[in-house]
Amino acid sequence: MRGFWLLPILTLLPALVAHADDRTALIRMVRQDCGSCHGMTLKGGLGTPLTAQALSEKPGESLVATILYGRPGTAMPAWKTILSESDAQWIVGHLQEGFPEERR
Repeated sequence: MRGFWLLPILTLLPALVAHADDRTALIRMVRQDCGSCHGMTLKGGLGTPLTAQALSEKPGESLVATILYGRPGTAMPAWKTILSESDAQWIVGHLQEGFPEERR
């Protein structure tokens, strides 16, 4: 039953990130989907903060692995079926410098 609430979100994401080079979709995904746990401003919630300050000491490779493979025993799911490694690297790079706002 753990993670059951993620199923509706995960079923919608393939359409959202259909084009890996669509950075607008990646920004929206991070702001909306990651923000549902990490806070809509990415300053923390159920999940830890994803601000540049909070991630400044974290190795980028470790953050990429966390995005792709999740964190067993936590609410952090694996995104490897939806995101490529280059997508995860792009996200991490931008999180570490201050993630862009979503354009509306």
